[in-house]
Amino acid sequence: MPLAFGFFQFLMPVVGFVLGQLVSDFITQYAGIITFAILGFIGGKMIWDAFHEEEGEEASEQTLTMPVLLFSIDALAVGVSFAALEVNVLTSSGIIGITTALTCIVALIIGKRFGNALGEKATIIGGAVLILIGLKSLLL
Repeated sequence: MPLAFGFFQFLMPVVGFVLGQLVSDFITQYAGIITFAILGFIGGKMIWDAFHEEEGEEASEQTLTMPVLLFSIDALAVGVSFAALEVNVLTSSGIIGITTALTCIVALIIGKRFGNALGEKATIIGGAVLILIGLKSLLL
């Protein structure tokens, strides 16, 4: 699982970068707004989902299929942002992929020890962090 996550978290920003290059003039002009909109949406959805679980549905009961695990719209969006910000996509995506794989290993170890203790709190914090990063991109 860590290798699959790491590889696809590397690949999706590269794909997003290529797609972003197709519309780079527009994206460059509105990079801060686009980054804020993308990260704000993803972060807001994370927070929304944490507070609005369907009845009888708990995080531990959700089914994770291979496409859900491997296709990451947020990583794709980050790649589009990379095109707007003129970032070295291979270096950045490589760092993302390695970090994701290592984080996945750590998360598996922590998850075995702490189970569902953090639950939705982790999702809320993660969503808030994404919104703050997007806000920073908008204002700076």
